[in-house]
Amino acid sequence: MDFSRPLLLFILPAIFDLLAPTMAQFDLRTCTSAAEYCWICSDTAGNYTPGDIYQSNLKRLFSSFSSDTRNKSGFYNSSMGQDSNKVNAIALCRGDLALGNCSTCVNESTHLLLQNCPNHKEAILWGERCMVRYSYNLIFGIEQGDSTKYLPSPNSAKNSQQFEAVLNPLLGILIGKAASGDSLKKFAAGHANIPDAETIHAFAQCTPDINQQNCSNCLKDSFSIIPGCCGGKSGGRVLKPSCSLRYENNGDFFGPFTTSQIDIPVPPALAPAPAAKKSNTREIVIIITVVSVAVAIIMSSICIFLRMMKRRVKLREGHGNSDENLVESLQYDFETIKSATDDFSDANKLGRGGFGTVYKGRLLNGQLIAVKRLSKNSEQGDREFKNEVELLAQLQHRNLVRLLGFCIKAKERLLIYQYVANASLDHFIFDPQNNAHLEWETRYKIIQGIARGILYLHEDSRVRIIHRDLKASNILLDEDMNPKIADFGMARLFMIDQTQGDTKTIVGTYGYMAPEYAIHGRFSVKTDIFSFGVLVLEIISAKKIGSFQYGKNAEDLLSYAWRNWREETPQNIIDPTLTTSSRIEIMRCIHIGLLCVQQNAVDRPTVVSIVSMLNSETLTLSVPSRPAFFSQDDGELDLCLTTLTESDESKSSSIYVTQNEPSNITEPYPR
Repeated sequence: MDFSRPLLLFILPAIFDLLAPTMAQFDLRTCTSAAEYCWICSDTAGNYTPGDIYQSNLKRLFSSFSSDTRNKSGFYNSSMGQDSNKVNAIALCRGDLALGNCSTCVNESTHLLLQNCPNHKEAILWGERCMVRYSYNLIFGIEQGDSTKYLPSPNSAKNSQQFEAVLNPLLGILIGKAASGDSLKKFAAGHANIPDAETIHAFAQCTPDINQQNCSNCLKDSFSIIPGCCGGKSGGRVLKPSCSLRYENNGDFFGPFTTSQIDIPVPPALAPAPAAKKSNTREIVIIITVVSVAVAIIMSSICIFLRMMKRRVKLREGHGNSDENLVESLQYDFETIKSATDDFSDANKLGRGGFGTVYKGRLLNGQLIAVKRLSKNSEQGDREFKNEVELLAQLQHRNLVRLLGFCIKAKERLLIYQYVANASLDHFIFDPQNNAHLEWETRYKIIQGIARGILYLHEDSRVRIIHRDLKASNILLDEDMNPKIADFGMARLFMIDQTQGDTKTIVGTYGYMAPEYAIHGRFSVKTDIFSFGVLVLEIISAKKIGSFQYGKNAEDLLSYAWRNWREETPQNIIDPTLTTSSRIEIMRCIHIGLLCVQQNAVDRPTVVSIVSMLNSETLTLSVPSRPAFFSQDDGELDLCLTTLTESDESKSSSIYVTQNEPSNITEPYPR
């Protein structure tokens, strides 16, 4: 987002007025007359009965917030209860508020919220100094931006052009600082002076449970609302469940808190003019501005219209041909890639998989790339190629490997990926020399990153995608050990409201496949959750999912982890190279892993729940049931792939799997 274009703020208020009926409107009935408090009582969440367990849990939870004397950050998040009576709550004080005042504000706000939203199972209240919210849904670690309130100042700025020319970059700086905060505080405040005019005081804040990217997105969305709700005003507030923005031409709302000075240069055309020529200069500036904006809008509209028409013509001409429908800008010349990889030399070979070989390359501009050259005689290769291009071209996330382009020439099919420096996860956790360098903090970051990548695939991308082959060799690690999910050749596209699919061609890797998929061909988002659970247990134990020797017995990882969990000897699951200083966090991840590999898909948590569990130490976890493919004491599997019989409904299914066996060849890139 560009924060330095104040001229557009003249046009946006009028547009905002036209669009206002479709937006989440500010309702005066939910704010005090002085705008000291605003609240939303959700009608869609239903009500609880006075005196029932939900109300009791809610009151006890709020009471624990206001009585918590150990809290030093001004951020409270916790849960209480089980199943339908479980309450999740958050309280957040403004970043400049003293701890004593914070506790008082939280106490007053919780009472006021219960008073104004009686019997509601979900509600939120924003105050001048703090915010509180609760819900029966999980709310931790997730950006919540649907419910929005905006409060413009009743007063106008003295010079709206100069005001906006300083306000926009000021908020942009504060948004960046707030988003880069830690897990205890994401808050930034500052002020900037308008030459020969007023001073703008502002702050930006997020609930610390969301990550940097979500905080930035939330605040930028809030920023985009300002022109419509508060354009030309001397102050304004935009309130969201996960973030808030505020600015005023005085700093009274801060109390004794002193903000830092931020120097914002005013464009020369907007700087104060000499007194004798002030009138003429203002007229000239206004005329030039209006004409420039009008011309820019007209030209932009024409360009957009022509581009859309051109794209429609191309799509019509290319209908029915999947190759021609691919985005032209992603297509690379074959000779360019051939030169970049030194004619696909063995010296540049990174790995070999079922559908082809991966090479390292360097483009003429110096950029490193990874090129997957699909096998020319592989039918699977052609199908996977088209699948990956169509899916990956739409996906952009820090925890997914990025597709840079593709190449088609005769029988050649090439996929060009970003080059990821540290190969794949299995190269680290299953290698005795490498995994000693993989301390718990890094492993925990990898677990969290994989979960965020799955969350994007399942919930946040334009389409819902089931990966179907999540495993250690398909998780790449960049130079900072950030995980990137790779290999979308087996992925399946779901409609947004679709919950389950069926197939007669079962693809994947033994050990990582959920039982309902391996045996019956049924797959859903819970299929990926099962694979994630296996990954978590592998990362913690540094043991592969397949059988390994433990004493005199050969046992699979899921049975081993479950047996030790039940016998209260979880230390046997943990990789001996890990220090015990993070024992509580490691134990929590083992618990989450076992929840993910439960036999019944319905019992497994959603990825939204998993992200919340990983981001909140106080969130209560349910008790896991027995995992799938559990090995009995007599050594036989209760449920395994070998149970397929002639009478099984999947007897007509074909199975394409990758045996998860040790290999001398590392496959650091998608197959």
